[in-house]
Amino acid sequence: MALIVKKFGGSSVATTEKIMNVAKRVLSEKQPGDQIVMVVSAMGDTTDDLITLANGITKDPYQYAREMDMLLTTGEQVSIALLAMAFKSLGQPAISLTGPMAGMRTDSVHTKGRIKDIQPKRVHEELDKGNIVVVAGFQGSDEIGDLVTLGRGGSDTSAVALAGALKADSCEIYTDVDGVYSADPRIVKNARKMKEITYYEMLEMARLGAGVMQPRSVEMGKYFNIPIHVRSTFTNKPGTIIREDYTMEDKDFVIRGVAHDEKVAKIAVLGIPNTPGIAHEIFSALAEANIDVDMIVQSIRNIEKNVTDMVFTVATDDLAQAKKVVDKVADKLNAIAVLIEEDVAKVSIVGAGMLGNPGIAARMFGALSKAQINIDIISTSEISISCLVKGSQLKDAVNAIHDEFFPAKA
Repeated sequence: MALIVKKFGGSSVATTEKIMNVAKRVLSEKQPGDQIVMVVSAMGDTTDDLITLANGITKDPYQYAREMDMLLTTGEQVSIALLAMAFKSLGQPAISLTGPMAGMRTDSVHTKGRIKDIQPKRVHEELDKGNIVVVAGFQGSDEIGDLVTLGRGGSDTSAVALAGALKADSCEIYTDVDGVYSADPRIVKNARKMKEITYYEMLEMARLGAGVMQPRSVEMGKYFNIPIHVRSTFTNKPGTIIREDYTMEDKDFVIRGVAHDEKVAKIAVLGIPNTPGIAHEIFSALAEANIDVDMIVQSIRNIEKNVTDMVFTVATDDLAQAKKVVDKVADKLNAIAVLIEEDVAKVSIVGAGMLGNPGIAARMFGALSKAQINIDIISTSEISISCLVKGSQLKDAVNAIHDEFFPAKA
C-alpha cells in the first residue's frame, strides 16, 4: 500500500485516445490499497493555442497578466475533467480538482507564481473515499482567490510540491522521453541516459535549459527529500531517479551533462557612467518587474571618460518587457544606446565532478574552438560553466562539447 503522485505532461494527454491509455496504464500498475494522485498538464499544444488567441487581441497579452492566468488555467481544467471521466468509464472512482481546490496557495505574481502553502485536506478526503484524485497542474490561487499560474513547466512543481505536502511515498514524472540524458537526445545522437542524478546537479541542468524538469520542481524535491522518478509515458522502461545522492552508479565522472537554452536574448546597455550604484539601478528595476537576469558582463568602454557597458541575458519571453524597463533606465542614465540581440543561445556543462578538477573549462573552450564557434559571454558556478554563442551554431556547439566529455564508445 502506497501513496503515489503521478504527473503526466501535455504530450502524454494530447488526445482523448492518449488520455484513455494513461488511465488504463495507471490502473494496470495500481496495487491493491494504493492511493493515487494524478497531476496533469493541458492537452498537447493547448497552452500555446491559448497564447495565440490572446495574441489575436493584443501584441503584448502578458501586460494583462491576471487575465492571461484566467485564460491559461482553462487548459488544465479540460484535461483533468476528461481524465477523471476516463477512469470512471473504466470502473474506477475518480474526481477532478483544480489547483486551488487541491489546496494550492500561491503569491500574487501572475504568470510566474510561486507556491506559498499547500493544504491538501480535500485531496486526503477524496482519497479516503476510494477516488483517484486528478489535480490540475500549473496553477493555484492567491490570498484573494485569483488564479495564478506557476510558469512554463509548472505542472512538475505542482506534482512534487503536492507529493511533499501529502507525504507521498514517491513522485513519478511521466514525459515524452524515458529519463534524463547527458544532452538532449533530439540534438545529440549518442546522448546517454542516466540511472540517477543528484538534486543539486539536476537543478543546475534544469536552470540552464534542460527542459525535462522545471528548476523549482527539483527544489521542491530537495526540500521535501522526495525521490523523483522521471520516466516515459509510452514505455515501461526504468527512467532516471533524482535524489540526494547516488546509490548505484559509478561516481568516477567529471561532467554529468550538457544543457542548452535557445530561448534567451542579449541586452547591451552602452556608455553608462562607471560609478557605484549603476548596476543596482538597472537590475533592481528589472527585479521589480519580476524579470530574471542570467549572464552578466560589465566592461570598461572608455577609461578616460569613466564609462562602461553592461551586457546581460534574459529569457525571450521576458524580452519585450525587459526592453521597456531598460529603455527607461538608460534614458535616466544618458546611455549611448540599448542594443538587443536575439540570435544567441546558451550552452552549459554541469557536474559536481568538476570541483577540484582543473582544466575542465579549457576542454570546453577547446571543443568550441575546434568547431569554429566563438564565445560571447562566459559565466560559471561551482558545478557549471556556461557560454553564450550564436543561436545558429547551437546544435554544433552542443555536439562538440558532448563529444569532448562523452566520447563515443568503441
